[in-house]
Amino acid sequence: MAVAVAVLAACILTLLAPPPAHAAGGGGRCAGESFSANRAYAACNDLPRLGASVHWTYDRATGDLSVAFVAAPAAPGGWVAWALNPSGDGMAGAQALVAGTFSSDGSAGTAWAVRTYNVSGYALGEPGPIAFPASDLAAELGADGRVRIFGRLGLGAAGYGGGVVLNQVWQVGAAVSSGGVPAPHAMGADNLAAKAKLDLLRATTAAAGADSATKKRNIHGVLNAVSWGVLLPMGAIFARYLKTFQAADPAWFYLHVTCQLIGYAVGVSGWATGIQLGKESKGVTYTDHRNIGIAVFALGTLQVLALFLRPKKEHKYRVYWNMYHHSVGYTVIGLGIVNIFKGMNILGVEQRWRTAYIAAVCVLLIAAATLEAVTWAVVLRRRKAESKTFNSASNGHLPHSV
Repeated sequence: MAVAVAVLAACILTLLAPPPAHAAGGGGRCAGESFSANRAYAACNDLPRLGASVHWTYDRATGDLSVAFVAAPAAPGGWVAWALNPSGDGMAGAQALVAGTFSSDGSAGTAWAVRTYNVSGYALGEPGPIAFPASDLAAELGADGRVRIFGRLGLGAAGYGGGVVLNQVWQVGAAVSSGGVPAPHAMGADNLAAKAKLDLLRATTAAAGADSATKKRNIHGVLNAVSWGVLLPMGAIFARYLKTFQAADPAWFYLHVTCQLIGYAVGVSGWATGIQLGKESKGVTYTDHRNIGIAVFALGTLQVLALFLRPKKEHKYRVYWNMYHHSVGYTVIGLGIVNIFKGMNILGVEQRWRTAYIAAVCVLLIAAATLEAVTWAVVLRRRKAESKTFNSASNGHLPHSV
């Protein structure tokens, strides 16, 4: 048990740790980037998501921004996009440069080209003019499989004036339809958090809402992992195995109830944070994860309420209550663990921490299997001893033959 808790604690500390710093102002991978046509830029940043980078030269006097954005499409034949957002830090309101294999008439083609999009909602919409003059637009596919978008943006003419800290968003997709429409991008954690502040003068990026949103998701995941994924299984183990030992009565009951009530309370907090995240993520729904979460919460609540209807041991309905309690309890634990792994997939948790949680679950399973064997041995030994006692007592009271 202690090992499982220690492993989970390591996962928790890692999930809550701040993300690693990314290179800025000529450091990191972006500094070694070279471009065709002798293009060169004064500053660059490695962006914190999707393996992308942005390069730029900013003329504060004229408000002109020469920019190059570099990212790999999600799949061959996909698309990449970079945008500035004058009105917010997300997709809605973004003034986007989208590169794909478009033909001259906007349909799917073979040559890489750039289209501009004024994104008004949570769909890309149709290509058209954006809020600031865009010129010198071009795109090319590099030998490394990454796409370069080039362009010049007239930020001064757009009313940015002396504003030098901008909202930027970027994205990658897997396909362009035969009609030249970029297919929707994936909804993974990196895709949803691909946004940052861009300081044109200091040449640094700072996540714009991404760190906050990621932290909320991590808290949601940690609360649910601790509750449904560790505390409830531990409580079930206490109840099933410790009560076999007479010396553990009634301690096993209090350990069981304590684990389950604390686990349920923490689980309610995790469920509430999930509801809040759902409200904040308009247009993004993880149907299976949400539905399983609702089922786990509902069944867990029934388990807690059932405590108030628990018959006494000698009551004729106690056996039915036990059947209900055990079946619902194990269902909650099973669904909870499944949903934790679904949540890890959504968060894009690193494989090492996924492996660590698998190790924690395995420790619980090994502990349960070991205690199963031990308790069965104790029960069989006890039954054998009781049988011998009964036989001895019976033989000692047989009537003497006449």
